[in-house]
Amino acid sequence: MLHFLSSSSPLNPQFLLPRQSARLRVLLSIPVSAMSSSSSSSSSRGALAAAAVPSLSADEAGAAADEAFLRYTSPSMRRSGGGGVAIVWFRNDLRVLDNEAVVRAWAASDAVLPVYCVDPRIFAGSTHYFGFPKTGALRAQFLIECLEDLKRNLMKKGLDLLIRHGKPEDILPSIAKAVTAHTVYAHKETCSEELLVEHLVRKGLEQIVIPQGGASNQKKPRNPKLQLIWGATLYHVDDLPFSVNNLPDAVESKSSVRNCSKLPPSLGPPPSSGLDEIGGWGTSEKGMHFVGGESAALGRVHEYFWKKDQLKVYKETRNGMLGPDYSTKFSPWLASGSLSPRYICEEVKRYEKQRIANDSTYWVLFELIWRDYFRFISAKYGNSIFHLGGPRNVESKWSQDQALFESWRDGRTGYPLIDANMKELLATGFMSNRGRQIVCSFLVRDMGIDWRMGAEWFETCLLDYDPASNYGNWTYGAGVGNDPREDRYFSIPKQAKTYDPDGEYVAYWLPELRSIAKERRNFPGASYIKQVVPLKFDGGHQKRDQQFNRQRKPGHMYRRQK
Repeated sequence: MLHFLSSSSPLNPQFLLPRQSARLRVLLSIPVSAMSSSSSSSSSRGALAAAAVPSLSADEAGAAADEAFLRYTSPSMRRSGGGGVAIVWFRNDLRVLDNEAVVRAWAASDAVLPVYCVDPRIFAGSTHYFGFPKTGALRAQFLIECLEDLKRNLMKKGLDLLIRHGKPEDILPSIAKAVTAHTVYAHKETCSEELLVEHLVRKGLEQIVIPQGGASNQKKPRNPKLQLIWGATLYHVDDLPFSVNNLPDAVESKSSVRNCSKLPPSLGPPPSSGLDEIGGWGTSEKGMHFVGGESAALGRVHEYFWKKDQLKVYKETRNGMLGPDYSTKFSPWLASGSLSPRYICEEVKRYEKQRIANDSTYWVLFELIWRDYFRFISAKYGNSIFHLGGPRNVESKWSQDQALFESWRDGRTGYPLIDANMKELLATGFMSNRGRQIVCSFLVRDMGIDWRMGAEWFETCLLDYDPASNYGNWTYGAGVGNDPREDRYFSIPKQAKTYDPDGEYVAYWLPELRSIAKERRNFPGASYIKQVVPLKFDGGHQKRDQQFNRQRKPGHMYRRQK
């Protein structure tokens, strides 16, 4: 199954970098009520609880990360003798383990300078069509956590992280000039905004002249180069049995997965001069300290696979909606690049050798293949994944009714299953795979709202947002992607009966439903707010004593029921 990537009013740009006085350990505020029996009439539950993901202590997560680093460190690695300074431009690859850009930079230089640019277009910009904040507060917070952890892990390897606020095309050339860097290494992206920044950085570097040493300075000056490396997917683009332009409209696995990159014992030293000229190392945000990033990601893999042994039942639990362990919860770290998909693959293979190989272990890898597929689709179809008609240029009439959209956005549709999912998204920056498909179907099928409004709101809110997966999944759900089945419809009564039969999930996020009988929580009638639209399918059948097994088949547009 595809994984959809991931208030009373929209988030405002001034709230994108929230300050917190207390140290936060919660990366994903996933409710824990699923882990205990739920009483529909309980009045003592009080404020909602939240479970940290991973639930490991900081020391446990750090130990898991150190153990992983140790397994992937090769004392025999040597530099190739390239000399000089290389810059590593961190983007959506906020990790040390299996980061080929870092290893290539180390091998080709005498000194390495890691750099991250806090780009105002990402952290304070707006989405393309509807002007929502491009990065919501929760994802901004999560990215700051990732940067703090990346900085710590680089320091363990003899480096540090230079953090600068501004556009990469302005910052990187000036840094390259100050430290006389010969190359900027970075991971390649596939979507238009990111590709434009790559182009601008390359043009900026071409304007910088780096003098070359040697006898009597006879070597000609040269420009720093931008070296882009493919590293975001499980399968390397060069290993596909076809070109990206010939990517089939189905997921196939006919090539092998490369091994994770090995690490040298130390990645240092950093440049010995030039840093004072550009103002020192810098920080991500003063007064902020969060647990997150690569250490938490490696800790979560350790916890989910090895400590809690959840991998063996993943296929059976992955469609859950409540609790921390119904799914892997790897997606935020994958999206930020704090976790390598190849590392997950190698851990799955290790688990299969040491414990069990079954449908669940296969399914985790299958989900990673789907993630790859959307990345390759974005390279194949370009900007069409952001256009109204999608990759197939489907002509459809969509509404942009603001009041209807806001009822969906704020969780006020009158359908508890929709409202609970949207409130979870707003509160946590996360939503289950099942929930994402349901709310997408409701927005585009039942409301008839322009799917791009939903996609851009997800872009604002999701911790695990990345453009390829987010917009790829929305085009898929809206019937304008490259999926030939245009009639994907998720029946709310059927989904509720199957995935929230006792109304535990909706009662968790909508406390006003807790006093209602379990079998009526998903269709509480007058006990809940009025429904803003009738359902296209099952319309008129939400009686007080809803009988979920009496669903009529659609007579026209929706031929396929999930």
